[in-house]
Amino acid sequence: MKFGVVVFPGSNCDRDVAYVTRDLLSQPTRMVWHEETDISDLDVVVIPGGFSYGDYLRCGAIARFSPVMKATVEHASQGKFVLGICNGFQVLTEAGLLPGALVRNRDLHFICDRSPVKVERTNLSWTQEYKSGQVITLPIAHGEGQYYADADTLAKLEDNNQVVFRYEGDNPNGSINNIAGICNIKGNVLGMMPHPERASDAMLGGTDGIKLFQGLLAAVGAVA
Repeated sequence: MKFGVVVFPGSNCDRDVAYVTRDLLSQPTRMVWHEETDISDLDVVVIPGGFSYGDYLRCGAIARFSPVMKATVEHASQGKFVLGICNGFQVLTEAGLLPGALVRNRDLHFICDRSPVKVERTNLSWTQEYKSGQVITLPIAHGEGQYYADADTLAKLEDNNQVVFRYEGDNPNGSINNIAGICNIKGNVLGMMPHPERASDAMLGGTDGIKLFQGLLAAVGAVA
């Protein structure tokens, strides 16, 4: 299974993702510069955390217009996999691949911590290695991670079971309905604020995040 990790000016978690997919899971992985237009060789596109284009204007608002995002929208429409982590989640909402928006944290502070996260769905390729209702621990690091959607959008998300992860216990950023991650209707596009790639190596103190990637590999029969 071939992974592509998008690199924007300002990305800073791209190598972390590549370390997981390439070094820990032995999957072909290439870095995808934001000006690229041909990503047809990829099975999975990962939009990593960081500060794409310096997050000027609004988080993810400039990145959505990059050539690679136009190609990513087409990639997703073909049913291929897309994962947006932290800033990547913001980019996915700005690009219209996922509903809602990420706004300033409730207390207007940047948060860098570890957070308990409840797995709401295990019938996705991404989450099949988890147990339903399992609470995992993932790092978070964001200033604009409060998920917001209007009442109609929120009702549709809940009715369609598109909420994949919720913050458990204390809500760190004020996200509506404790939402930490959502998917599209098809389930091939996933956006989440917590960082699974930072919880994939036992040397870093936890491996709850690597199961996200392992689930995807298992779903397509790839060998890690």
